Amino acid sequence: MFRGKAERKVQEAGYDPARLPPGQYLTEKWPVLHAGDVPSYPADLGGWDFRVYGEVDSPLTLTWDELNALPKQTAVEDIHCVTRWSRFDAEFTGVPWSAIRELAGQRPSARYAIAHAEAGFTANVPASFLDAEGALLVTHADGEPLAPEHGWPLRLVVPGKYFWKSAKWLRAIELRATDEPGFWERYGYSNDADPWREERYAF
Repeated sequence: MFRGKAERKVQEAGYDPARLPPGQYLTEKWPVLHAGDVPSYPADLGGWDFRVYGEVDSPLTLTWDELNALPKQTAVEDIHCVTRWSRFDAEFTGVPWSAIRELAGQRPSARYAIAHAEAGFTANVPASFLDAEGALLVTHADGEPLAPEHGWPLRLVVPGKYFWKSAKWLRAIELRATDEPGFWERYGYSNDADPWREERYAF
């Protein structure tokens, strides 16, 4: 039994309607949504770095070349935005958290991860979500380097959460023993952000 028009459109497009979370509609486009301006960087990314700190034995600061030299994986997954669009079979390539975790020496006390991005943006998830299948520090989407409006040079992709948790223009991951609400969570968005439970807002 379909939930309605959105599911019928999914079936007409040749997909299983069960892939669409409640309240979503399918699009082939990748809408651009973010707070603030798109950051600009030098073409060679000179001066850019990525940090890992907090509940780790060896805090890291990696240049772009150092990050780019780490092993990479490609994952194909569905993404779901809190503004109700879903995009199926998005292809992402990037560094798996396991490569970073090994370098930094993630401690057992690291229960939460805070993604720090440009302009003070943050997004929080349980640290276990960084180890989920398909979770990546992404450099490429659909076979091409990330477009600036989609987070070039680096964004986080966290499956199983609404897409605002997948922070664009990523600059650091802070591992913590305790949780801390991120940018949108402080504005009333759900801390858990499970699209299958339609956890959009905290109120």
